[in-house]
Amino acid sequence: MSTTPIGSYKFSQKLHPLSLLAQLTSRRATGCLRIFTGNVSWSIYLEDGKLTYASYSDKLFDRLDNHLQQLSQQIPALNSATAVQMRLIFEPKAESQPISNADYQAICWLVNQAYITSSQAATLIETLAKEVVELFLTLKEGSYEFIAENSLNQLPKFCSLDLRLLVEHCQKQLRSQQNSQSPLPAAGGVRSLVEKATRLPQPESLSQMQLGQPLPHQSNFDSQNSHNHQMQEQAASKQLYTVACIDDSQTVLNSINNFLEENTFSVVMINDPVKALMQILRSKPDLILLDVEMPNLDGYELCSLLRRHSAFKNTPIIMVTGRTGFIDRAKAKMVRASGYLTKPFTQPELLKMVFKHIG
Repeated sequence: MSTTPIGSYKFSQKLHPLSLLAQLTSRRATGCLRIFTGNVSWSIYLEDGKLTYASYSDKLFDRLDNHLQQLSQQIPALNSATAVQMRLIFEPKAESQPISNADYQAICWLVNQAYITSSQAATLIETLAKEVVELFLTLKEGSYEFIAENSLNQLPKFCSLDLRLLVEHCQKQLRSQQNSQSPLPAAGGVRSLVEKATRLPQPESLSQMQLGQPLPHQSNFDSQNSHNHQMQEQAASKQLYTVACIDDSQTVLNSINNFLEENTFSVVMINDPVKALMQILRSKPDLILLDVEMPNLDGYELCSLLRRHSAFKNTPIIMVTGRTGFIDRAKAKMVRASGYLTKPFTQPELLKMVFKHIG
């Protein structure tokens, strides 16, 4: 193939992952789609519109290690010593000395050394591809290029995956994560975990995409806003308002719960900011009381993240803090908080603030 089917954009811009993948599939492209955002990159290798491999640069060998550990339960020879040897050979010693397609070469080496079979390599590649594509689908902006040459040509091919089916699987996983009842894990970057939780699922399948057209993000946002509005109307008709309280102090949470009468308010108490997003997504509160000073993620940052989600664009968010300075109030305005409640507060002060924004 002598020309690139989707062009090349070196500067950061809004990305429409489904549109890019749809064009590559429909044009039965062969080559590598590379996407860049921040310090990380994605590489999606295709042959005749089918996915042969997908890679994500962040913690590349750590993720490969995790999957090999799972495989080692069925393959005794695939032990930690093998994994260490593999990393010594293929993992770049420094960023200035990258090995082209290092992770794919490592898989080829495992097959060549008879640690795994070609069939097991295909399963491993499919699992990694699902992980990479799922992350790719959540991207909002970045830059990309399509190289109409497949640098894997000199290496063995283990699978040829239907990109439409792969994307549909990843979309289901994203929806499942958003609706999951399990809390977010405590390990890893808190910001990335919270931001991932706020992302909306993409359209149903590649076949629904109009090639070269922007993704219909707005319809998703309108739908979510409409759903949120219906939930608020239902709460109002019952005269039962849901208030989410996020504070790392159980004493403060108990006080708020006692101040808000149970026949008028359903209080959701959250004492871990890492788990806050999932619990708020589930409870869909009419109002959020948010402590400013919490470990790992302060209230201002969490408020800013909430405002980026369409479901909480207009939800009243009250910052609760012992600080009374002008700078703190200015910060609250910058993250579009609805109000500012200073500790310690009385029951009348709390009720006045709540009804001011809910009524």
